[in-house]
Amino acid sequence: MKNGPEQVLPYNNEEEKGEQVKRMFDSIAGTYDQLNHTLSFGIDKNWRRKGISFLRTYSPKTILDIATGTGDLAIAMQQTLKAGRIIGADLSEGMMEVGRRKVEEAGLSEFIAFEQQDCTALTYADDSFDAVTAAFGVRNFEDIEKGLSEMYRVLKPGGHLMILELSTPEHFPMKQLYTVYSKVVIPNVGKLLSKENVAYSYLPASIKVVPQGRVMEELLTRQGFKSAKAQTLTFGICSLYTATK
Repeated sequence: MKNGPEQVLPYNNEEEKGEQVKRMFDSIAGTYDQLNHTLSFGIDKNWRRKGISFLRTYSPKTILDIATGTGDLAIAMQQTLKAGRIIGADLSEGMMEVGRRKVEEAGLSEFIAFEQQDCTALTYADDSFDAVTAAFGVRNFEDIEKGLSEMYRVLKPGGHLMILELSTPEHFPMKQLYTVYSKVVIPNVGKLLSKENVAYSYLPASIKVVPQGRVMEELLTRQGFKSAKAQTLTFGICSLYTATK
């Protein structure tokens, strides 16, 4: 995937992408939630609910939430699904520290734990989780295929995968509106509120090249997943991917 998201880097061409992503998210951890909800007009909460509704049918008891960030998806899943255990895995300790505080405030520390993990080289045993999820983090993987392969490996046979990822609308007029929004609004509002000059320029650039639609379905199938399905949300701004092991 020579022109894929692995080649879109936050800072420079010398360091590994994983290290740059970790540093970037550590730097914006304190303002990330506010910016996330502001830039999506709060619609990101609806996207998470849509993904969780897919999992509700299967009542997973053990869930691994990869690229968990500040834990929004993990918290929402526990509140809805009442799982026995959810592990939020991420490279950024800064983001997870915010997540730990949110989990404690929600009274869910008994059910949700955070662990620093390289999502392309997880330390968990094969066939460990009933469900594996990722919300808006796949595009940050240093190697997307390796990350998807790890998701498959740690998922139990019969378990379910749910991925939410930002995507690029393909049809008029949303395509044209989103182009302006991603080039002008996201970078400038991001810089204003976070004081971080890089992160919110990297964000739209990474969205532009992340595999989406049928391409992502094919990547999932190549890793061994069955019934891979892509569904667009909010005129194509977000995509929901589901699959089964």
